[in-house]
Amino acid sequence: MSGKGNQSPSDGDYVNYSHGLASLLESSGIKPGDRIRISYKGREIEGELMPKPEIGDSDVLVVKLDNGYNFGISYKKAKISLVSTSKGTISFPKASVKNHGGLPKVTMIYTGGTIGSRLDYKTGGVYMLAKPEELLYEVPEISELADMDVVPLMSVASEDMSYLEWKRIAEEAAKAANSGSTGIVITHGTDTMHYTSAALSFMLDGIGVPVVLTGAQRSSDRGSSDAFMNLFCSVAYAAKSNISGVGICMHASSSDDKCMFIRGTKARKMHTSRRDAFRPINDLPLAFIDSKGVVSPNPAASVGAAGERPRNFKPKLGFEGKTALVKIFPNSDPEVLEFYIGRGYKGIILEGTGLGHLPVSTPHKEFNWLAKVKSAVDSGAIVGITSQCIYGRTNSNVYRNLRLLSNTGAIHCGDMTPETAFVKLGWLLGNHKREEVPALLGKNLVGEINERIRYDQFLV
Repeated sequence: MSGKGNQSPSDGDYVNYSHGLASLLESSGIKPGDRIRISYKGREIEGELMPKPEIGDSDVLVVKLDNGYNFGISYKKAKISLVSTSKGTISFPKASVKNHGGLPKVTMIYTGGTIGSRLDYKTGGVYMLAKPEELLYEVPEISELADMDVVPLMSVASEDMSYLEWKRIAEEAAKAANSGSTGIVITHGTDTMHYTSAALSFMLDGIGVPVVLTGAQRSSDRGSSDAFMNLFCSVAYAAKSNISGVGICMHASSSDDKCMFIRGTKARKMHTSRRDAFRPINDLPLAFIDSKGVVSPNPAASVGAAGERPRNFKPKLGFEGKTALVKIFPNSDPEVLEFYIGRGYKGIILEGTGLGHLPVSTPHKEFNWLAKVKSAVDSGAIVGITSQCIYGRTNSNVYRNLRLLSNTGAIHCGDMTPETAFVKLGWLLGNHKREEVPALLGKNLVGEINERIRYDQFLV
C-alpha cells in the first residue's frame, strides 16, 4: 500500500472510496467488513462497513445494520470509530438440509431469481446464489413441515428464460412427483413467473400433486425481504394441500401475515416492486397460508377435486417456439403480421383493446388490420384475440368491428390473460394437430377460461 494520505480510491481495500474517505479509514485502521460506530447529531449507530459500490457518492459510507437494512452517510458529517475487526465478509452461513423422517416429502427445484440472490456491494448490483440450500438457513421452521429434497436445476433470471427452460422445469417436476414427493416448490424470478406457471399448468396437467412457484420481490439479504415467508408458505402448501396442480404462492398483502395460492393460468405480476405484486385475474385465490403454515382453502374459489396421482406421470412438453404475442395500439402497423408469417410463425396472439378490438374500419388504410389478419389466418396460422384490459373477457359479437374481425377466422380467447393465451397457443401447437387447435384454444382445459366471472373476482 502507499503511505497514509496518498490512498487512491481505486486501490486495495478502499476501492471506489474518495481520497479523503480512504485516507480516514486507513489512518483509523478500518477496513470493509469491520464493525464500526458512527456518531452524528447526538446519535450512535453500529454496523458492518460494506465495500463501496461502483455507483453513488464516493464520500458516503455504507453500513449494514443488525436489522438487515443498509445505512449511508457522508463521512464529513459523522465521527467514525472502530468497534471490532472483521471476522470475514458478510455471507449466508452454509446450511444443509436436515430431515427428520416421517414428514411429507417436498422437492424444491431452484431455478434462480431474486429469491436466491443477494446484493454485490462492490458493484451495487444483485447477483444470484450458487447454493440454494443457503435459502434454508433463515427458515429453520421448514424442517418441521417437510423432509426437503433440494434440486439446483439452474440459475437463470426469469427475463432470460424461454420455453426451453419451461420444459426442463416440467421434466424435473415430473421426476419429483414420480419419485414420491408430496408436493413440489419451484423458486423462480418474478418478472415472468406467470408465463412459467401457465406453461407448467398445461405441461403438468394431471400430475396429482401441488406444484408451487414462488419468488421474492426483494433480495434475501434485505431486512424487508419477502423471500423467506414466501418460501415457508410455499413449502407448507406443498406439504399439506390436497389441491393438485400448478400455482403461484406469494404475499397476499404488503404485510407479513399471509400468502395466497393463485391458479397458475390466472396469475399476473401487477406491480414492479410491492411484495403483494401477484394477483389473481378473473379468479379468486385458491387458498391462503398464514405465517404459521396453516393452509386455508378458499371456499369461494372454484377448485376441482384432486385426482389420483399417476404412478408414472409423463409431462406434455411440446411447445411451438414460433408463437408470438403482439400488442395493438393506436397507429400500430398491421404489416408486423407479414413479418411473423414470413418468419414461419404458426401462432399469433393479438392483445386487442376493450372487448378484443383491432383497428378494422379506420379511414387510414395503412392502419387497418382486417386484411392482414385474414391473410395470416388463410396462410394457416392460428390467430387469437385477447384484451389489454386484463380484467373481463373478449366478445366477438357486441360491435360491428368485432364481428368483422371474427369473420376472418381469428379466435376470441374469453377471459384468458394475454400471457396465458400466448403460452396456451404455443403449447397446443406443440402437442396437437393443427386442425385441433382452434377449438381447443377457446376451450377451458386447466382453469384458464371461466364461463362466468363473479364481481368479487375483481376485488382481490
